[in-house]
Amino acid sequence: MASPNPDGDREKVAFKLPPALQQELKVRCAELGLDIQDAATTAITRWRASNEPGPDVDASGAKSFSTWLPPGLYDDFKVTCSERGLTYIQGLAQSIRSWLDDNPSPKEAARPAEVRRIIVCNQKGGVGKTTISAGIAEAHAEVPGLGAKCLQNFVESLTDTELERLNRTREQLLALIADYAAGGERVLLVDFDPQLHLSNQLGIPPIPVGAESLVTHMTGEPRGDIKDLVVPIEDPRFEGRLHVLPGTREGFLLDSKLALTAAQSRGFQKETALERALRPLEDDYEVIVIDSPPSLGLSMDAGLYYGRRRPNEKPGRSGVLIPVQSEDSSADAYQMLVDQIEDLQDDLHLEIDNLGIVVNLFDSRRGYIATSSLEEWHNLEDQTVIAVVDDLKEQRETVRLKRPLLAYVPESKQANVMRLIVAGAGK
Repeated sequence: MASPNPDGDREKVAFKLPPALQQELKVRCAELGLDIQDAATTAITRWRASNEPGPDVDASGAKSFSTWLPPGLYDDFKVTCSERGLTYIQGLAQSIRSWLDDNPSPKEAARPAEVRRIIVCNQKGGVGKTTISAGIAEAHAEVPGLGAKCLQNFVESLTDTELERLNRTREQLLALIADYAAGGERVLLVDFDPQLHLSNQLGIPPIPVGAESLVTHMTGEPRGDIKDLVVPIEDPRFEGRLHVLPGTREGFLLDSKLALTAAQSRGFQKETALERALRPLEDDYEVIVIDSPPSLGLSMDAGLYYGRRRPNEKPGRSGVLIPVQSEDSSADAYQMLVDQIEDLQDDLHLEIDNLGIVVNLFDSRRGYIATSSLEEWHNLEDQTVIAVVDDLKEQRETVRLKRPLLAYVPESKQANVMRLIVAGAGK
């Protein structure tokens, strides 16, 4: 490369950068009519001037990348990387990623909105994560217009006691659902729990151990297209819009596999593994719902990272939805999950929105334990109980019949509570 500045006001420097970022930078500069050297200079200068580094970028497979920078900027960049405890590859990747996010493609406005990602999680088992995951996915995918009328009738029929449990007036709920627009969306429901409750409840065969699965794609061992693993739910209620990515019992080994892959592959970031695996599917869907494992391990970190607020994404659009129960052990588990979310946000400089709490399997016959615990959930600071799901027989029947709840009993109380969750999530 011959210097375009023979008077010496720039110097040639050699970096390493992931091929995907190199290509994206090249295309973006062409779209905006900029020189790559000017973009790189601006990216590094802004990154150094920021108070904090951005979230880590997957820099695996980085290859040689050369450009021209003002004299001294490369040395200053290396000093900043050392101060922040980062490799030069990671520092440059963060710089370029941030610049690309701040300088979107002119074609961006014509693209569909970022896929909405809902992570249904709680490290305590038995709180109803699978029930909630399937229910809200079905509400997003059902025939448009059908759910709105059912939901309005449901809210108008609520008793004073039921309204008191929700800690809202009927007028507040009617205002909340006035613009209910769920339905008619393309939805992917991901069985991320190795216990396979979601796959089994919907009558979908799980992926055998040793076969290609979400696990192999997360650990960098894919043998084909992840789209080939997706299974449609064949029911007229969803008109082909609801799909499932089945689970595998190999997920029990996912944490150790991620740790091993990170140890063997320089630049492999464990937290981004789920996002890397699902990225090829995102253009095919408007909503992705993750039924998470009851875990606080690396797989949960990957799930939380996937639900983070992306650049230019509106707050409350994606994030975590937390099912709980009205008893003390559920409160302890909830606090452990909140601590993990806060730690991940601090460590990786992320924003992870809490879309709300769903109190599941509520039974007032349990007396003071249930009612006092529900009151405590309502009194949590900065959190909102968006729905209370009674312990009803319909869900157990759908599991036995291996049918979706909103297809089996679309006008039932439990089906309408699922729609209420969708209406209130993130609000």
